[in-house]
Amino acid sequence: MSQFFLNLDTQTFDEVIKGAQKLVLVDFWAEWCGPCKAMEPVLDSVASEIGSDVIIAKVNVDHNPELANRFQVMAIPTFLLFKDGQEVARIRGALPKDQLLSKIQAYL
Repeated sequence: MSQFFLNLDTQTFDEVIKGAQKLVLVDFWAEWCGPCKAMEPVLDSVASEIGSDVIIAKVNVDHNPELANRFQVMAIPTFLLFKDGQEVARIRGALPKDQLLSKIQAYL
């Protein structure tokens, strides 16, 4: 996993989301998920391109089912965008880099 990513769990999630001064992209994923693994290089590339403007965080749904339930994440990968502590967008499924970037940049 990239050093660009912040791993969140039930103990750290609210503190990070509410305290963030930047847009936060949260990737809900699991080790066994093929599309999630396919998104790793895409997220690495997004992080290197706009990582100074966005916090990229990951939540492993197998280790944090409470968070997946709380945000009604029914399929993975699911990406939630938070601005000022509030969810502003939800992106489902694997996407090419340009599509993911355009969805994120709409909130920058």
